[in-house]
Amino acid sequence: MGKSKGIHSARKLVKKRRKNRGAEKKPQKSHRKVLTSIADPLGGAPQAKGLVLEKSGIIAKSPNYGLRKCVRVKLFKNGRDLVAFVPADGCMNFIDENDEVIVEGLGRNGRRVGDRVGVQCKVIKTSGASLRGLYKGKKDWPKPRP
Repeated sequence: MGKSKGIHSARKLVKKRRKNRGAEKKPQKSHRKVLTSIADPLGGAPQAKGLVLEKSGIIAKSPNYGLRKCVRVKLFKNGRDLVAFVPADGCMNFIDENDEVIVEGLGRNGRRVGDRVGVQCKVIKTSGASLRGLYKGKKDWPKPRP
């Protein structure tokens, strides 16, 4: 069955076009998983465990200013390096180099959020303790402070 032809076929063609709008933009079903695994450093998982390589600060994009505290993490599952944001004010004190941390996405499917350039994930746990609990003083740090 081909395209409708004739003088009075405009309405039918418009309805068909509306129904199928955007259908050609989606990748084939067989290639969808490949594309998401390339874009998403966590590989489709909600969280991932990794090792802290270094602590750093990332300069915010204009018009904002200031250093956003971040850590470089090497994931165990696929060996990828990524930059993870450390939330709250003093949470950087609870993270040391070579610590095991758990990271999760920031909520935009692998894209950056706000003024943080190149940051796709945030740290939620360090050394088996929740970073938020440590910050609020509800949990004890699992290792002795220096």
